Amino acid sequence: MDKTLLEMATSPFTTSLLTLRASSPSSYSKLSFIRASSRRDLFKGVALQALPLLLLRPSLAREVEVGSFLPPSPSDPSFVLFKASPKDTPALRAGNVQPYQFILPPTWKQARVANILSGNYCQPKCAEPWVEVKFEDEKQGKVQVVASPLIRLTNKPNATIEDIGSPEKVIASLGPFVTGNTYDPDELLETEVEKLGDQTYYKYLLETPYALTGTHNLAKATAKGNTLVLFVASANDKQWQASQKTLKAMLDSFLLLFFFFFFFSSVF
Repeated sequence: MDKTLLEMATSPFTTSLLTLRASSPSSYSKLSFIRASSRRDLFKGVALQALPLLLLRPSLAREVEVGSFLPPSPSDPSFVLFKASPKDTPALRAGNVQPYQFILPPTWKQARVANILSGNYCQPKCAEPWVEVKFEDEKQGKVQVVASPLIRLTNKPNATIEDIGSPEKVIASLGPFVTGNTYDPDELLETEVEKLGDQTYYKYLLETPYALTGTHNLAKATAKGNTLVLFVASANDKQWQASQKTLKAMLDSFLLLFFFFFFFSSVF
């Protein structure tokens, strides 16, 4: 016989129950009923205590519209302005990513980024790209900011995006992080080089029928310090018809904030 079963069979409590059952079946039945009732009451109590938590769970999980906590964009009050600061992501706190900003429609909601995708576990030195932030709207699409260690793309320290290569070369390396799975050069419809001060940005328009992110993707990439930062706006066919102008406005608004400017703009 199994040792555990033997111990249970020979325990004083079990022996007493067996003796009671043999000597007084009616008393044993009453005791069994009491024990069963106690178990039911116990489980009922646990269930009643857990019920409020279950009822609250949907409201706790529901993200709020960004218009309720982000300020209007100075350039277009129909949007709100998101400025990423060190409190927002592990990489910003570690100083691995330059602060950045972009505009959003006020009805969009911020989505949670899974810990394994956030880079939280590998800061301050990550070998693979990670997702900084993500926002979405069921009717219009979604956007996310992806950061990649520069060493993954070039051996040159503090390289500019031009040092990494042409727009086509950069998107060939980053394409899977735009689509969520694979990248085919035939999916690239347009490229554009944009200069904002001393910072260069590569912009892309992609039609990606097999992408996990959506059949239409816009991307904007730049490099600073030891990191390349990629802004991605994605939509399916239905969303794209309704919101491509909005997504393009969001893409155009994305830029890095240098620490001096970021500090004074947040103070004043």
